[in-house]
Amino acid sequence: MLRVSSCCLTTVVMLFELNSVLAENWPSWRGPQGNGISSEKNVPTEWGPEKNVAWKIALPGSAGATPVIWGDRIFLTSVNEAGDLLLMAVSTSGESLWQQVVSTGNKVARGDEGNSASPSPVTDGQHVWTFMGDGTLACYTVEGKEVWRLNLQDRYGKFSIQFGMSSTPVLEDGVLYLQLIHGEGDPKTREACVVALEGTTGKQIWRVDRPSDAEAENEHSYASAMLYRDNERKLLLTHGADVIVAHDLKDGHEVWRCGGLNRRDDTVLPYDPTLRFVASPVSVPGMIVVPSAKQHPVIAIRPDGMGDITAKPDLQFWSWKRTPDVPTPVIVDDLVYLCMENGNLTVLEAKSGKEVYSEATQRQRHRASPVYADGKLYLTARNGKVTVVQAGRAFKVLATNDLGEDQSASPVISNGTLYLRTFNHLWAIRDK
Repeated sequence: MLRVSSCCLTTVVMLFELNSVLAENWPSWRGPQGNGISSEKNVPTEWGPEKNVAWKIALPGSAGATPVIWGDRIFLTSVNEAGDLLLMAVSTSGESLWQQVVSTGNKVARGDEGNSASPSPVTDGQHVWTFMGDGTLACYTVEGKEVWRLNLQDRYGKFSIQFGMSSTPVLEDGVLYLQLIHGEGDPKTREACVVALEGTTGKQIWRVDRPSDAEAENEHSYASAMLYRDNERKLLLTHGADVIVAHDLKDGHEVWRCGGLNRRDDTVLPYDPTLRFVASPVSVPGMIVVPSAKQHPVIAIRPDGMGDITAKPDLQFWSWKRTPDVPTPVIVDDLVYLCMENGNLTVLEAKSGKEVYSEATQRQRHRASPVYADGKLYLTARNGKVTVVQAGRAFKVLATNDLGEDQSASPVISNGTLYLRTFNHLWAIRDK
């Protein structure tokens, strides 16, 4: 009996350790690698209000920020009826752990499009950082104890941005990076900047101006900074004010910039003074796919340029005629997936930019960014319907799922569970 018990115990331990290895944290809004891709298998394909729901927990108010997960803790932002801006922690078993008031004075943007809790938090498993639209940036332990808090408007100047600052911070090696791209609309004055802060203290490491010739509403950006990595370089990509800029992480200096996203010399598609960027760039080693806004292009560029590479064709792979507008693209294997704002899924060859197909899914606004896992793409419409599409060169809808609640947050995947943050609840979806 002792031998059997020891063997069973060893098996349980091995299974637990294997599960821990396979389980994947989701520490930022675009996942483990910042690209919207999960390596987990057996992710649910079908669900509904009464199907494959492990649990759901009511939220104090609506928000579009994507939750983040580390281990058995989920962190998300929200608002309440009093207008407080909240950071919440929930266990992966559906238990509310703690809630902190980060700031007060919520503001709603464009009716149902967003609010001051739109930026997503970020975590390293020891601390969680949250940035709110009023400029409050705060650090908490994962147990909910405040470490520090400050307001970036007090430090870097009042935000001038029509629908509120919604950029999510980037965390890398204990450093927080933020793009603060906004302005009064006058190209003669420059308010935008990029900053790096020490994660455990909030102290400034560096601050650099981010100049451009953007004018009017184009000075405003609702995109988030992203990281580019390969074996030779690591760059911070800031996106907005008509250009994408690559910064050195050590001191923030500009390595290169690329325009052509809002053309001034195009008679067919003239300069648009309302082309504020919302979708963020995405990358794989050797390539960065850069969206713009509205009817303007998506471009694919090389990461190894210097200076202004706008007019350097040898540093650009291709240009595609139309951008997703709001959802951030996904690159998987040799394909680029563009979930358009209207629900069309357009697939391009990564190397050539050639269209593979463009097919319709839900004819609804798409505000959430697509997520990939286990050969499937998850496309989330504003009405909460999630279309699951088989990845690859042939268009195939595997399922259309509806929880009956509005949603603008992107899906999250961790430890075999799909988490969906609607305006009313946080849902945990798991195959039974």
